[in-house]
Amino acid sequence: MLATNQLTFEYGSAKKFAFPDVHCANREALLILGRSGTGKTTFLHLLALLLRPKSGSVIINQTDLTKLGPAETAAFRAKHVGIVYQKPHFVSSLSVLDNLVLANYLADKAQDKERARELASQLGFADHLNKKTNQLSQGEQQRVSIARAVMNQPDIILADEPTSSLDDDNTDRVIKLLREQSEQIGASLIVVTHDQRLKDAFENQVFL
Repeated sequence: MLATNQLTFEYGSAKKFAFPDVHCANREALLILGRSGTGKTTFLHLLALLLRPKSGSVIINQTDLTKLGPAETAAFRAKHVGIVYQKPHFVSSLSVLDNLVLANYLADKAQDKERARELASQLGFADHLNKKTNQLSQGEQQRVSIARAVMNQPDIILADEPTSSLDDDNTDRVIKLLREQSEQIGASLIVVTHDQRLKDAFENQVFL
């Protein structure tokens, strides 16, 4: 479960944001829509505590992340939050499989290669586990990003513009994969986007 209360953020004195309160229960999905410049990515980074708010709270499973120190925040994020970035971030020297189990390492968990193979099979890239990530297509990289985000069975999945560069068929496929994975592990799913095509796929929506 994720909830926010009176979140604000400032980039110096020139750009200030005040965000609406949101609530997303386990196995629920929430779509956050907004045009460019409305602070969508900033909001997502606040939810993940990649940025610290000027004021307000971010609560995940009764823990207020804004009360944690830097080391505690990083550890909590690694164990409880999965992030699908707009542009995939991989360690290029590692194989696809090693990039997946790296998520376990960062959360101080045993490397679960069996789960990595299971996710790869579910998401359709099982034949690519020994390749480097730069050998994959854009769509394949995105599926690897989704798998990595759920490797630790997080409580929260955050997706930043996951469909912005995809055609309609692949957009439907990615949203289906995100929904299926969040429901399987009982996570809250929050998708931040300007992609109006997603409006029909989400019952719960917030506009920035």
